[in-house]
Amino acid sequence: MGLANHKQTKNIRPDRNILTELPKIEVHRHLEGTYPIESLFRMAIKNKLDVPNNLESFKKVFQFPKDHEPDFLLFLSKFKKFWYKSLEDVAGIAYDSVKSFADEGLHYIELRFNPLHFTEMTGLNPKDVTKTIIDSSDSAAMEINLKIRYLLTFNRSVQTAAEMLQTYKELHDIDLTRVVGIDLAGDEINYPPELFPEFFDIVKKDDRFGIDIHAGEVTDSKNMWVSIEQLHADRIGHGVASYDDPEIQTILKEKKIFLAQCITSNYQTGAWKDEASHPMKPLAEAGVPITIASDDPTIQDSLLIDDYEKAVNNFGWTVEDLIESNLKSVEGCFLSAREKEDLTMSYTRAIEGFRIRMGL
Repeated sequence: MGLANHKQTKNIRPDRNILTELPKIEVHRHLEGTYPIESLFRMAIKNKLDVPNNLESFKKVFQFPKDHEPDFLLFLSKFKKFWYKSLEDVAGIAYDSVKSFADEGLHYIELRFNPLHFTEMTGLNPKDVTKTIIDSSDSAAMEINLKIRYLLTFNRSVQTAAEMLQTYKELHDIDLTRVVGIDLAGDEINYPPELFPEFFDIVKKDDRFGIDIHAGEVTDSKNMWVSIEQLHADRIGHGVASYDDPEIQTILKEKKIFLAQCITSNYQTGAWKDEASHPMKPLAEAGVPITIASDDPTIQDSLLIDDYEKAVNNFGWTVEDLIESNLKSVEGCFLSAREKEDLTMSYTRAIEGFRIRMGL
């Protein structure tokens, strides 16, 4: 990737402390996969759930084991819906999650969540859940001076396009000004993007939200093509399949469609078998718009910082590479032109402060 020419830091291979302090922009993280494990444990005990009664055993059950071989089914098995008994539970876990982002150096995040994840076993109303998560998360973000927006996730293996459209319309009864995007997630093998144009045609026509599609994660690039041509994708989650498709790389560059790339997640799910050869590096060097993301840090037992560290150790990226990657990522955010200008300015100021703190 094109390196910035900062005299002091252009060749520095940052250590863990520098990576922790580095201000970061992230656009692909699921709330349901980022709860602080201690907070989740406390909620489980409070709600008298059938879980291990000590934290270390709890972690082993509900997090993907470190150094485990890739296992997509094991990864998916870690996502549970039985945690919540009330809106207070939802508010508390959202608040704790966003508050913990201060420990990762996040400057701006587009946090995504699926309202139906919280309603299936509770009987809660999706509109109440959505409002609760946004209000609680905003409160935490304000306390740590974090800039935050939201994506609403729709799960392709849970709802048909018509059912998604119904939920989407119902959610318009509440204030969605803090929501910037609509996300399609779930099983892309058995529920390919061809099933969902009916829904995304309406989202596109509304012209209120960016469209983010999980595609090319565990399939070839065909799902990426369909996501762009039929679902109007503005951004793609993962998209590792583009590595083997030069034509789609050209389209991604021409349309400025960013790929949110998740090194740890892609290894654990088996989407990419070797972290050291992850396509993030060659795609970035080819000019494909990429942004570094964590996906589900608590499930993965891994933070965004770990993915940054892997980019340093495996790709040879320096402090300036990472700063430049974050600055470029602003273009992939679902913000207005003016908001992107403001984010660029605030991020630049944050980097200046970071250089002073770290003596760089």
